[in-house]
Amino acid sequence: MKKFFLSSILIALSLCLAACGDEEEASGGSEESYDLDMSVTVGESSTWYEAAEKLAEDVSEKSDGRIEISVYANEQLSGGDSGTAVEQVSNGTQDMSYNSTIIYSIMDERLGVLSAPFIFPDLDTAYSKLDGEGGEMINDILRENGVEPLGFGQNGFRQLTNSETTVKSPEDLEGMKVRIPGINMYTDLWREFGADPTTMTFSEVFTSLQQGTIDGQENPVDVIHSSQLNEVQDYMTVWDYSFDPLILGINKDLYDSMSEEDQQLMKEAAANANEYQIEQAQKLEEEQLQDLEDSGMEVYELSGEEKEEFKEVSQPIYDEYESIWGEELLEVFQSE
Repeated sequence: MKKFFLSSILIALSLCLAACGDEEEASGGSEESYDLDMSVTVGESSTWYEAAEKLAEDVSEKSDGRIEISVYANEQLSGGDSGTAVEQVSNGTQDMSYNSTIIYSIMDERLGVLSAPFIFPDLDTAYSKLDGEGGEMINDILRENGVEPLGFGQNGFRQLTNSETTVKSPEDLEGMKVRIPGINMYTDLWREFGADPTTMTFSEVFTSLQQGTIDGQENPVDVIHSSQLNEVQDYMTVWDYSFDPLILGINKDLYDSMSEEDQQLMKEAAANANEYQIEQAQKLEEEQLQDLEDSGMEVYELSGEEKEEFKEVSQPIYDEYESIWGEELLEVFQSE
């Protein structure tokens, strides 16, 4: 009788353990805990950092504290080098980051298509493309490079400032020393414009402008405003010549190791963070432009005809880089 009773207990215990295992499997094993790190290129006052903090808070709340994200400003995890940050997310020595597609194009030149001159007439068009087939093709390229994309944020269109003159035509750029991002496409483009492009770390730009080592630079309004370049630059040309979206990326191996439930949690929280970042960036840009004008900077917006002249001059870039970006990818982003 005792033997029978003991056997019954063992059977019941086995059934219970099996049931618990089935429940854990059904839940996707979502009891796993994660302590993740995430970097952003710019400082804590930026919309990038605010959105990353929002992401961290939402993920922690929705996972009941199982998934924690520590956010680091100014590329602290990569010694201030955003190119290194992208490599770290790719190889898994860093978990997540907000980085510009310009930086990602250093890793894979196909991603430079998003920065092609005047490829998008406005932000609505840019984001409609990123939400469609073009965005999926970009996502596939990121996955090939070990990064799982969690959506796009906004650094904005890049504008020109200088200390020489109001730039309205390519002739106004003739011989002007302009600091640009360190990628080949921009170097070739600015030479087409007739300028004298130079690359340097952004931390050197203010002093170089102040000392006259360079005449101008190009960046989104937020960077121009937050870096107080109006103190050393008299003129701004608003021409939206190059789009600069952000990629919210996570190491792909890490993401693939997560349960389906945790993956969905990350996707939803990232979508909310990106939406918040874009809204804040667009709202802030209007205020920042006004601040720059109020400070005495001349802000000139190119007319449609003036912009067309720059577009014509930049056409050789498309001829040269189509094979690098990929004909199919370029066609998707250029299509109506």
